[in-house]
Amino acid sequence: MIRKERLIRQYAVWHDASATWGGTLLRLARIVAPPLLLVAGLVLGWELLVGWLAIPGWLLPAPSRIVAAFVDSLPVLTGHVAATLRVTAIGFGLALVAGFGLAFLIDISPLLRRALYPLLVASQTVPIVAVAPLLVVGFGFGMLPKVLVVALVTFFPIVVNTVDGLQSADRDMTQLLRAMNAGYGQILRLLRIPAALPMIFTGVKIAITYSIIGAVLAEWIGASSGLGVYIARSLRAFRTDQVFVAAFVTSLLTIMLFASTSVLERWLVYWKGNHS
Repeated sequence: MIRKERLIRQYAVWHDASATWGGTLLRLARIVAPPLLLVAGLVLGWELLVGWLAIPGWLLPAPSRIVAAFVDSLPVLTGHVAATLRVTAIGFGLALVAGFGLAFLIDISPLLRRALYPLLVASQTVPIVAVAPLLVVGFGFGMLPKVLVVALVTFFPIVVNTVDGLQSADRDMTQLLRAMNAGYGQILRLLRIPAALPMIFTGVKIAITYSIIGAVLAEWIGASSGLGVYIARSLRAFRTDQVFVAAFVTSLLTIMLFASTSVLERWLVYWKGNHS
């Protein structure tokens, strides 16, 4: 009798777990299936259109040719991807450190906020395409100018969203903590940083999508390796299929970085998911 009850409980646990997993997979299928079907239809139409109109491969390669180019260039492409990711990681890390540091300084001093905030906005009106060659001229073809380009591209959303997030903390709670003789550091740790985390991660997710593009742009202007170099060489050789391969890999890397940041956000800002 006891064994029978144990088996019934085990079956109930298994059934609940399978129902949970089944519901999760069903929701995931409902989210993923429509865009996948749309992309599959577009790719199929692209393949048929290129063959039907006999479009030359240097002008618009068929998806099958792009896949073949991806497989053929995979050994070479791996080294270029590693170089781009290395530049992206260092540049984005520099932007995080500098962006958070400046954001906290602006938050501490209203005078700095009034002085620096307009300059931050004005800095975004300067096209990075004009700045990147100057960095290459000034610092050479090493890693430093490419890292600086990535940092400049990703710096602004990190600073602005961190400042706005810190300013969005509940004023009544801030006054309560001050009435309890809490210092700036304690208020920051207990209230303002937790309140700012959703907006901080919004800025980080925006910045992380720009980071790969910034690295590719910097490599295109002047480098010896990286996806930007791969694209430039492919264009000079009229290998449009390889350009499409590089574009696909760039998009895939960007999606992976964005998804990783979103997972980290769900882990750290767990209460946001509970409210939604």
